[in-house]
Amino acid sequence: MQKYKGSTFTVTPTKVETGTKADVEASGLQLDESDSSKVPVYVSATLTHKSGKAMTVGDLDDDLIVRTDKDERARSLIVLMGQAKWPNCPSADTEKQLSAGQSESICNVFLIPQGHQPAAVELSQGFTAAPLEWPVNN
Repeated sequence: MQKYKGSTFTVTPTKVETGTKADVEASGLQLDESDSSKVPVYVSATLTHKSGKAMTVGDLDDDLIVRTDKDERARSLIVLMGQAKWPNCPSADTEKQLSAGQSESICNVFLIPQGHQPAAVELSQGFTAAPLEWPVNN
């Protein structure tokens, strides 16, 4: 986030929903053997650019984290080749620029071990500050 130093924006998680193994199978995503027992968690959020240099919606993909009830952390799923389709979680235009005063609703997918529950959504603030955290209330 160094390229946005001096800019201000808000991230507001609005919904957290745990999916099923069937969602993964229907998504078209090919999982590695080590990920085959994981289920998706869908996190909807609103990004609002308050001031400063325009930001790209996709620049937050690596900064959102889901922490599980067993204290495991998962970063947003990034599909490098092909596409994956998820129910109730449309893909965002990650290249869209937000200028001051603009907002965008996004949905990110995280894979967590089956049997875990999402406990919090975190926003990384780099190595020098603790992440911001929003508890998940089920």
